[in-house]
Amino acid sequence: MTKPLIITAGVQRRLADLLPEEKRQCAVALLELCEAFGRPHVHSGLGVRKLLPGVFECRATISLRFVFRDTQDAEVVVFLRDLDEVQALIRSRRFP
Repeated sequence: MTKPLIITAGVQRRLADLLPEEKRQCAVALLELCEAFGRPHVHSGLGVRKLLPGVFECRATISLRFVFRDTQDAEVVVFLRDLDEVQALIRSRRFP
């Protein structure tokens, strides 16, 4: 059984600002994440990568990445930014 996916308000606002094709790609990535997370051979196409214990990233589009927390009850998407911003977030170790 898969865990529910929670998308924070900040990520929802960011998604609303995207171009239609980017929105579509992000929606597909989120649906695939729901089905595949925790099954490495299945989610390898999403580029899921562990950043810290319980914190992961996955590819949303060619230039955007989702950062999400794996909690006991859900997968919580907390960040949607480009690769440079995600790398800066990793270096700062201050996750939303």
